[in-house]
Amino acid sequence: MGKKRLDDAIQKMDFPVEVVYRCFELDPSTERDVPYNVYESLSKKYGMNIDQAQASCRNTERMARDVGLEYNFNSVILTNTFDAHRLTMFAKRYGLMKEMTERLLRAYFTHGKHIGDHATLVQLAEEIGMEGSAVREMLAGKEMSDAVYADEVQAQQYGIRSVPFFLINKKYSLTGAQPLETFVQALNQVMQQDGPFTNLGGQSGASCDDDGCEIPKK
Repeated sequence: MGKKRLDDAIQKMDFPVEVVYRCFELDPSTERDVPYNVYESLSKKYGMNIDQAQASCRNTERMARDVGLEYNFNSVILTNTFDAHRLTMFAKRYGLMKEMTERLLRAYFTHGKHIGDHATLVQLAEEIGMEGSAVREMLAGKEMSDAVYADEVQAQQYGIRSVPFFLINKKYSLTGAQPLETFVQALNQVMQQDGPFTNLGGQSGASCDDDGCEIPKK
C-alpha cells in the first residue's frame, strides 16, 4: 500500500521523481516451502490467536481496497523471497524492474502464487516480456546474488529493519504505508529544500505487524 500511495503522490507532482527499487528480506532464514499459513505465522510471531490474526488481515484487505489494491491473505503462500529478489535485479538489466516488482507483488498478495518456486518465477517473467530460458538459466545458478546482498548491506548501513521504507535523496526517510498526503508533503518539501530529486528508493517487500501485512511494494 505504501508503494501505491507513493505512485499516486508522484502523479500529483509537477516535477519528475525517479523511483529506484531495492532488495530487502524480512526473514532470510525462511524456507522455500513453508508448512504453515500467514495466520499461523502472525499468531506465532505476535502472540495472537488465529481469530485475531485473521481479523487483522481482513482489516488490511479493506485498507488495500481503499487504495485500489486487492489482497487475498487466504491464498498467500509464504516462502523465501531471495530468488524473487534475484529476478527483479535480473529484470533491471532489461529495464523491466518496475514491471517485475509489480507482477511479483500481485502474484503474491492477489493471485496466491508460490514466488519461491522457479517455474512460477519463469512464468511471471515471461508475462512481462522476459525470455524464459534466460530467466531459467539465471535462477539455476547464483547470478544476481551479489546484487541482492549489496542492497541488503546498504539497508543495514541505513539502519533499515522493516519495510516499506522510502529514502528520498539519500537523506530523508519515510517508513510504513504513510497516507497519500504525507508523501505529497514530503516530496514537495524535499523539492523546495534540495531542488531536483537525485534518488528516491523504496525497499520492496512485505511487512507484517500487529495491524496486519503491508506492502510498498514492494
